[in-house]
Amino acid sequence: MLSDREKALARRLQGDIPIVSRPFEEIGAAAGQTEQEVRAFIDRLIIQGVIRRFGAVVRHREVGYTHNAIVAWSAPSSRIEEAGCYLAAQREVTHCYERTPPFLGRYNLFSMIHGRGEDAGAMIGRFAREMEIDDYLILMSEEELKKTSMEYFT
Repeated sequence: MLSDREKALARRLQGDIPIVSRPFEEIGAAAGQTEQEVRAFIDRLIIQGVIRRFGAVVRHREVGYTHNAIVAWSAPSSRIEEAGCYLAAQREVTHCYERTPPFLGRYNLFSMIHGRGEDAGAMIGRFAREMEIDDYLILMSEEELKKTSMEYFT
């Protein structure tokens, strides 16, 4: 259970974080707390499992990405870890995970790819050749939908 003081801080943290050199200092000052108290609060919530992570939501098109795609790969089970490591090492890949059970009974590895410049199909084709996986589905994003985080403390 969070105290009223902690809830007030949580309300500030669930919104937009100021783009300044010391955002937690600014948030802490607005909440009557120090930067160290803000950081300790976030760490405590992560350790307790109240939150899984603390991260940014990026609006990809606003930072210059021209295309996004989810690619579902049918990786041989004996090579799924190898393929996942390959994909995760690519700078264009932001998410990569094994799907159990496989989608449509065969697509067991999913990756989220963001690109600029290089044609998405060509990039994905290059990945497929390098991994020697020829069975995959490309699900291209046609538009970016509104991204919002859950608000637990209003």
